[in-house]
Amino acid sequence: MSGEFREYLFPHDHPRLADVRGLDPYAYREHARTPGTFTGGLVEGWTPLYRNEFRGVTENGTLRDGLYPLTPAEPGEEAPVAAMVAAAEDLLAALSEADRARVCFAVDAVEWQTWANPEFMQFDTGLRLEFQPPEVREKALALVRASLSPEGFELAHAMMLINGFLGDVVDLPTVLGEWSYNIALYGTPDPRAPWGWQLYGHHCAVNCLVVEGRMALSPVFLGAEPDEIDAGPHAGLTGPFADRIELGTALMAALTDEQRRQATVYAQMVDPAMPEGRVHPGDERHLAGAFQDNRVIAAEGVRVVDLPEPARRLALQIAETADRLLPAGPRAARMREIEAHLDETWFSWIGGSQPGDVFYYRLQSPVLIAELDHHCGVFLDYDTPKPFHIHTVLRTPHGNDYGRAWVRQWQERAGTA
Repeated sequence: MSGEFREYLFPHDHPRLADVRGLDPYAYREHARTPGTFTGGLVEGWTPLYRNEFRGVTENGTLRDGLYPLTPAEPGEEAPVAAMVAAAEDLLAALSEADRARVCFAVDAVEWQTWANPEFMQFDTGLRLEFQPPEVREKALALVRASLSPEGFELAHAMMLINGFLGDVVDLPTVLGEWSYNIALYGTPDPRAPWGWQLYGHHCAVNCLVVEGRMALSPVFLGAEPDEIDAGPHAGLTGPFADRIELGTALMAALTDEQRRQATVYAQMVDPAMPEGRVHPGDERHLAGAFQDNRVIAAEGVRVVDLPEPARRLALQIAETADRLLPAGPRAARMREIEAHLDETWFSWIGGSQPGDVFYYRLQSPVLIAELDHHCGVFLDYDTPKPFHIHTVLRTPHGNDYGRAWVRQWQERAGTA
């Protein structure tokens, strides 16, 4: 129902809002670190994780070799590298020498792993766009546009626009803004050698690497609270995740009763049968979010190849929709990779599965983790998940988040590993 989120607005003087109103991102970052608070607990738990040596998400703790051979892109599947290089060089040319040094990192730098999706700036990696002149902001956005599919760019940009809209609705423009995002470059823009970029902030985090015409686009976090804009210059933006929600419920409807029971690992979003820690204070049911680069995530639910043909098609549609930020060529290559592991792909569900229900689901294979979760309120006042607050996560398990498996192969060939 459009505008439903407005039923859950905090009073303007509620401490949740009033205590941080007017703080700039750096003052708010210090406020968020306060020990004993909700955000302080998140910072304390997440901070040490990013410095762990990167291995990759696995289902059992053991990395599988050979999943991501570094070969040049097949004809017709090339990433738009030339346009990306031009856009990156255009951005760099608009920066001062000091800001160029600040925005650039080695292609395998640990700073890749500092991305996060909350509104507080835990790590100030790269350049904060809200403090850049309009020319630099637009050139940063042009790099994102040059890299992604048209529909993928519109989706990622929608998360930024909704964030600014939320800031207007709750009168927190210095905490929640359209440009409350950091951008960083990794490696030197080049037609063949590995390099990439990272954009992250509240409800939008995208990590993109290209090498030999191939593109790795993960981790990706996209979310929205609310999932619409009902006023202002961008009014009419609505349902950015409607396709993923409809595909999930359609897949569940395509299962037999027994398969639906097997897929549903927990019947309730917060279920008494859940082990301690299954619902994280910040991530809720997500397992593959920020700072979880090396997490062991066991496959569960039902195996996709054992499902009826309509359900198998829907599972592949979920995978393709989760990867829709990729341009058409790299997306075709990615789908071929995903389909090659269909016999090792699992689908799991938490919550109700009727239209209008709130739920979590995960599609998982050796080369894919795609999650969707409905969340509780953060800047709106509700303590049970609502359909208009949605988080999604995309990962490439077994070491190719950030294109790292490809980077290592490139470095081994070049003798720089």
